[in-house]
Amino acid sequence: MGKDANVRATFTDGADEGRLQYEAPRLLFRGAQRRVFEGDALAGLRAEGDDLVLADGSRFQLGAKAAASWAQAILNPKGRLDKIGVKPGMRVGVVNIVDADLAGELSARDAGPVDDLTELDLLFYGADSAAELGRIPALIPALAEKGALWIASRKGKAATLKDVEVMAAAKAHGLVDNKVVGFSDTLTALRFTRRRA
Repeated sequence: MGKDANVRATFTDGADEGRLQYEAPRLLFRGAQRRVFEGDALAGLRAEGDDLVLADGSRFQLGAKAAASWAQAILNPKGRLDKIGVKPGMRVGVVNIVDADLAGELSARDAGPVDDLTELDLLFYGADSAAELGRIPALIPALAEKGALWIASRKGKAATLKDVEVMAAAKAHGLVDNKVVGFSDTLTALRFTRRRA
């Protein structure tokens, strides 16, 4: 979901070449030295000609169009509902996910969550065990024809399932994966839709 490019960089202590990556809220440069920019270091960031320029004078040569795109993404990061594709008026269901902010975010977007789990545009389902993955067949009928099932699982060291296990369980029931997002600080989510004939 982030941005990634090979760049020439100029810092106060000299020039370098390496890989520049942006995954909100961090900008990471990997060259002769690893450098991380976040928080105040990104305040005042701007596109200037071909370069993305930080307030401290650090410059990353990306090309004019890419520099403007990176500046826009960093200064105006998308919220999780934008990354997931939640639009006003969608029918959204939430099953087995404890997230204090999610219901409020969905309501503010005029997208539920709804209690009637039928004809859903999106269904968020929490699964951290083989038994929970076993519920997938029972969830599929809740989706509208073009609906999507988002399966959220713990990430990092707390993970009890691997992405490949989640994908295999969903694919076994005719679903295909087509997107992954960082759902929260503790969860990652994979998006599945019905296989098109």
